[in-house]
Amino acid sequence: MLQEARNVLKTYFGYDDFRKGQVTVIEQTIEEKNSLAIMPTGGGKSICYQVPGLVTSGTTLVISPLISLMKDQVDALTSLGIAATYINSSLSNEEQRERLNALRQGRYKFIYVAPERFDSEGFLRTLDSITLSTIAFDEAHCISQWGHDFRPSYRTVVERVKQLSNLPTLIGLTATATDEVIRDLQQLLNVNDAQVVKTGFARDNLTFQIVKGQSRSAYIEDYVRLRKDEPGIIYAITRKQVDQLHFSLKEKGLNVSKYHAGMSELARKEAQNAFIQDDTTVMVATNAFGMGIDKSNVRYVIHYALPKNLESYYQEAGRAGRDGAPSDCILLFSGQDIHTQKYLIEQSEMVEDKKRQEYGKLQAMINYCHTDQCLQQYILDYFDDETDAEDCGKCSNCKDDTDKVDRTKEAQMVLSCVKRMGERFGASITAKVLKGSSDRKVKQFGFDRLSTYGLLSGYTEKELVQFIHFLVAENFLVSEEGRFPVLRLGKRAVDVLKGTAPVMMQVAKVEKKKSTDYDGTLFEKLRTLRKELADSHGVPPYVVFSDKSLTEMASMMPQSKSAMLLIHGVGEKKFEQFGEQFLEVIEEYVDGKNDKRPSYLISYELFIEQKLEIKEISDKRGIAETTVFQHLMQAVKEGHELDWSRLISEELENEVLSAYEQAEEPGLKLLKETLPEEYTYEEIRAALIKNGKWN
Repeated sequence: MLQEARNVLKTYFGYDDFRKGQVTVIEQTIEEKNSLAIMPTGGGKSICYQVPGLVTSGTTLVISPLISLMKDQVDALTSLGIAATYINSSLSNEEQRERLNALRQGRYKFIYVAPERFDSEGFLRTLDSITLSTIAFDEAHCISQWGHDFRPSYRTVVERVKQLSNLPTLIGLTATATDEVIRDLQQLLNVNDAQVVKTGFARDNLTFQIVKGQSRSAYIEDYVRLRKDEPGIIYAITRKQVDQLHFSLKEKGLNVSKYHAGMSELARKEAQNAFIQDDTTVMVATNAFGMGIDKSNVRYVIHYALPKNLESYYQEAGRAGRDGAPSDCILLFSGQDIHTQKYLIEQSEMVEDKKRQEYGKLQAMINYCHTDQCLQQYILDYFDDETDAEDCGKCSNCKDDTDKVDRTKEAQMVLSCVKRMGERFGASITAKVLKGSSDRKVKQFGFDRLSTYGLLSGYTEKELVQFIHFLVAENFLVSEEGRFPVLRLGKRAVDVLKGTAPVMMQVAKVEKKKSTDYDGTLFEKLRTLRKELADSHGVPPYVVFSDKSLTEMASMMPQSKSAMLLIHGVGEKKFEQFGEQFLEVIEEYVDGKNDKRPSYLISYELFIEQKLEIKEISDKRGIAETTVFQHLMQAVKEGHELDWSRLISEELENEVLSAYEQAEEPGLKLLKETLPEEYTYEEIRAALIKNGKWN
């Protein structure tokens, strides 16, 4: 049945192979074993229940707290010819009755419902009258009392589900779950340790950046203007910030919408639909926007201000690049945001223990903004991700082009000052003492008589506070939880004070402009066609094809059905609906160019006829080496001969095949992790294609 599942994956969804963890969940579901899947946003959680739902008999029920996500998922399934629907409060009573009748008649393979539906005894009786294959709990962290988005009404759904006379297989799916949440969900859903699938939180296609010391509004205007055709989300903390940013960007002629809880429901719905349909490019919003938005082609998420914790930040930033294409996650940091978030915590109705917990999470968020560590790795460490991931090599810390500056002397002065102040005060007053401020509080406590008073008078108080935050982020100092956190010496402080450990700090962060390795003109033509087709079918553009599919088309320029089916996300069902229209645009574009050969064939002929190496072709054509590799592989799939010895060694080929045979889930990422580090993804894929192990 697993082979049938692979056929479904290719035919309906256009993917050649499952992602890490998907096979395990799918196998367990088909074998009627409960599962808990913790996968990052964009990690393919829906495939884990959609594929089993298509290869087994009965109806798959998906419980989701997100009305907007239900519609997106149903639109995507029905566009593939799959019988699916949703029942929630957005429907009239008559519409709900019609869909319930169709459900009783077994006309749906998938049905999405809100948790509140289980308050109805009639709905439970309906479920008992049909054959259910699986019940999937989407956003499962909402069930757990320890989840960051816990909803008491959602938790009671589990007990109601367990009242069904013929309880089917259960799946819990979430992108954010601490160990505490996982244990809670296991107990609620009857999932043993062996049936928990945790693929790690890393998102390889995302680039994380921290921007400090710049005008935030000016930065956003410049960034958005440079990417005016790319969809993006800008998050702000308050409604006032959203209104001001929206007005400013709109006044500059940019295509922008806004969304916050102060708007009417109709205005919010119109703004959301305009963004989903690509009618507006930029959405400025509070965190009220985004939960359940399945828009796959968001190319960037900018946080205008500091989020309240890393759970929220990673979930919101993770809305970029759901299609797997490269995307940016940028946080614009200002120290003032710390005070805003503390005020919001203090004004909340949380009990004191919960407030202390939130202060601790806020401190971790502050540390993220000041660490010199790889930003992706910092996030993975926070979530106790045990994946052996290396530094990402592309975040604003990893790619910094400047040398690190020795700040040992300044660090010794700060640590010494904290010690002399009795480790009882926070960053602000410590900075004042080091600056030599005549502030009333400094004199009141007699800190103007300390030997460290005025030692760093050459810096501004703001610079000193930022440096203190850096020392906290790197564990030289510890900032205790609370509204007014006090500083204490950390574990690494002693060695610094003794002079046996240096403190190195990066200074200037340099943002590099990215280049593309696909034909931008053709991409725009394909995107225009996608928008027209989406509007005529009444679905979001990314339901037709993702940006990743379009960029591959604009790079490979397929001119036949067989070539089109090699494109990511293009399966038989999608080709039946839209394939011919896209082929026509590509063929017309290629015919209009001077060189009428497909792009992949040009690379192939340079490799075969002119004997150029991969790097030489890359330089000559101005495309990435990985794209040249892809071109050569497409040539092979089109029946052209290739001198494999110029691409891969016999030793590499044998090792790849051996690893492939031994792997339980022979995906590219898993093979890359088990093979020698110097073997590239392209070489591994080439070895598999040569031996008929990869499509």
